[in-house]
Formats: sequence, C-alpha cells, structure tokens
Amino acid sequence: MIDYKAKFSLKGKRAIVAGGAGLIGKEVVCALAQAGANVVIAETDRQKSAALARELSKAGLKVKFAHFNIADINKLKLNIGRIVNDLGGVDIWVNTSYPRTNDFNAGVENILPKSWQKNVDMHLNSCALGSAYAAMHMKNKGGCIINFGSIYGVGGPDFNIYQGTKMINPMAYAAIKGGIVNLGRYLASYLGKDNIRVNTICPGGVFDHQDPVFLKNYASRAPLKRMAKPEEVASVVLFIASEAASYVTGAAIMVDGGWTAI
Repeated sequence: MIDYKAKFSLKGKRAIVAGGAGLIGKEVVCALAQAGANVVIAETDRQKSAALARELSKAGLKVKFAHFNIADINKLKLNIGRIVNDLGGVDIWVNTSYPRTNDFNAGVENILPKSWQKNVDMHLNSCALGSAYAAMHMKNKGGCIINFGSIYGVGGPDFNIYQGTKMINPMAYAAIKGGIVNLGRYLASYLGKDNIRVNTICPGGVFDHQDPVFLKNYASRAPLKRMAKPEEVASVVLFIASEAASYVTGAAIMVDGGWTAI
C-alpha cells in the first residue's frame, strides 16, 4: 500500500524562499519547515527575517536567514549561488517576493517609462532569471520551482471592487503577473527533461487589513465571500513542493476562492 502521508514530507529537502518574511512568504517558510525541509529565508528585511528564523529555530525547525535582494539582477546569479553553496544544494525554490518602486501604483495616465521599465526589471525579470539560476543547481537530481502569479495574471481586474477607496490595480501588475504565468509554462517545458517541475501559484486577494470598503466590495464579488488567509496559500505551496505533486508541472494554480470561476 502506498504511504500517501509520506508523500507530503519534505524531510531532507533544501528550500530557499525569496521574500520569506513577507505576508505570504513567512507562512510558506513555516509550512515547508514543518514538513521537514531545511529552509533559508532569502530577504532584504534583516530584522523581520532574523526574528522569524529565531522563532522557528526555537520551535525545533531548520530555518536560517540569508540577506538577499532579488531585484539586484546584476548580482542575482552570484547571490543565488552563494545561498545554494551555504545550504549544500537546493531542491525547492519558492519566489514570493514583490519588489516594486514607490510609484508602482500610478494610474495609467501617469505611468513614467523609466518607472515601468524598472518595475518589469525588478519583478518579472528577476523572477525569470532567478528561476533560471536556481534551476542550474537542480539539474543533477531534479527539483521544484514555484513562482507567484495572480488572478490578474490570467484575467483582467474588476475595477468595481476599488470604488469608494483610494486603492487601484496598476497596469504593470497585470503585465508582470501575466508574464510570470507564461514563464512557468515555458520553463516547465524546457526543464522537464531534467526532472525539474515548475508551477505558478495564482492567489486572489489576501487579507492584510485592507480598507473596510474594499473588503466588503471584494467579498461581494468572491464566491467564498471573503479574501484568502496567507496560510491557505502556503498550504498549496506545500502540496506543490512535495512528492504528492510529482506529476504536476506547468500549472497555473488558482487559490482564489472561486474568483476566476465566474
């Protein structure tokens, strides 16, 4: 009889979580570590990352912090190699990072070319190159790459949910997340021969104490009538990272409470 419970174990696996101190990232770190993985929080925020690593280490989990700026594209290959060497290899690469400029939320009429280019570099290009560089360290024994797209990487925004708030949905976000979704398909096809699986998690809105008007608007549109909890997204990452998903690659997995179903 197949031991299905064992399929979800990550014992002996080495994982790097870029953006691992963020809203979703910290839950991904917890999930992977609790499943037995040796996890590195690869982050720019030293204080939050170090505190999280200490907290989880005290709980008996294998978690370390490595200062890492995924948006520094010119040093990306070197910095990923440094973390991998320190970890002794990598089996799981998860990119939850969300780098962006201060004017990322500018409306369509106010977008500056330099800002647009920088955001694409910081987010889409770093995601693509980071995936490629991580894959280079997986070729001998296979591995798993998980990137983060969005519901707005597969469909257009419903601007009605922003009415009555100061919130907007930037044009760059749609272009970047759409690119990440198809990047996953390309890399899954290209890296399949090396037994490297590549998948894209596409969350809907995740609760982070947003404007109450927005929360009400969002709930009225979503079939489950609420936003996601960070741990609900992390649970899907855990599944995709495990052997339970050994035949899942090239997928864009919606974690959206049914948002894209209607």
